Amino acid sequence: MSALSRHSEQPLFLTDWQPEVTQMLDEHHLVATSDTPRRRLHFAASLAQFLESLRHTEVCVFYGQFIRDLDSFCHQLERAIPGAPLERRISGPRSVTAMLRSRQTYPGRAPNRYRYYIWHDADQLVRADQALFGRLVDAIAGVAAEAEYVDDDALLIHRSVFIGGGLLDVYADDAKGQFQSWHDDGHDEPFWEVVTGIAMPPTRRLLIDSLSI
Repeated sequence: MSALSRHSEQPLFLTDWQPEVTQMLDEHHLVATSDTPRRRLHFAASLAQFLESLRHTEVCVFYGQFIRDLDSFCHQLERAIPGAPLERRISGPRSVTAMLRSRQTYPGRAPNRYRYYIWHDADQLVRADQALFGRLVDAIAGVAAEAEYVDDDALLIHRSVFIGGGLLDVYADDAKGQFQSWHDDGHDEPFWEVVTGIAMPPTRRLLIDSLSI
């Protein structure tokens, strides 16, 4: 029986759920929610540690408690991914999307094949600036789809895990939000749909509390 559907009084940290969640990330970005801050924290930290143990994998962690605007997001992004100085804009040269596309390589070492983004307390930016949050989700999911379906270079799989409470769950319910649709840029078809041929971001929701056995 799956660890995602079994229930008892045992706490989250006693279950072997990390491989199943990682398997979900094969095809989807995850929106993981719980009303209990302690469970959200343990889920995020434990998943990040497990992912870091995998071969050819890098993990970028964003701490949502400190993300209130584009500048504070960029402050964390440029500390997670090596690259040129990052300008405070979402698209264009030296932008968020440019840095997300970048890839560090080292002589004599095979390039990483997987990059995971773990965003703690993602609902904090939903509360502070929902439109900006949508644009950043759009950029992360768009670069991921571009790398997987368009880029001719060695494949780098990008997957993100957005973690939060009830407000993140409400945003995930919004059909116009960027967990269910690409950002509407005013054209007949959204930019990422045109570039990738993907109709919507591949996103899956997960109740963190369901992981206990």
